[in-house]
Amino acid sequence: MSDGDSQPSPSVTAEAESLLSVLERNRRTFAWKTSDLEQEGLSATTAASAMTLGGLVKHVALVEADWLAVKLAGQEYGPPWDAVDFDADPDWEWRTGALDTPEDVYALWRDAVGRSREIVADVINERGLDGPAAFTWPDGRTPTVRSMLLDMIEEYARHTGHADILREAVDGRVGEGAPRDFTF
Repeated sequence: MSDGDSQPSPSVTAEAESLLSVLERNRRTFAWKTSDLEQEGLSATTAASAMTLGGLVKHVALVEADWLAVKLAGQEYGPPWDAVDFDADPDWEWRTGALDTPEDVYALWRDAVGRSREIVADVINERGLDGPAAFTWPDGRTPTVRSMLLDMIEEYARHTGHADILREAVDGRVGEGAPRDFTF
């Protein structure tokens, strides 16, 4: 975008729409893999891992805040993250996600996703996909908006795989994608 442009070019808009569509598809699949569980299902473990679906949902909510609000947009974490001492309890979201009520853990994630959607739309409008994120890696590189969105897609893809294994162990739910009528 040039300094005089107030709107992204059509090619940037099409690419942004594609990236956001893939991110939303991954969020939807993650939501389906982790949805409609009671406390027992959210706190169940399998194999040698201590990972739970509740911890996973809460972790992904934190990643939404950390990656998109803080690192992409330069905003604050916001509640509940800003009240946690992660140095003293580095696995806080994993531990407490298994203990939270289903209503609380699902609401936290949905709120984080809603916030991220607004933030990402604003950042794309302000900076475009080639614009800089609000942080710099230790080696001095600053990622682009595009690379941050790609990393977020990868984060969901990885954790949806974890959710797939855990969910199958909890109640046998399997499948690659949510049914057409699934909403979150």
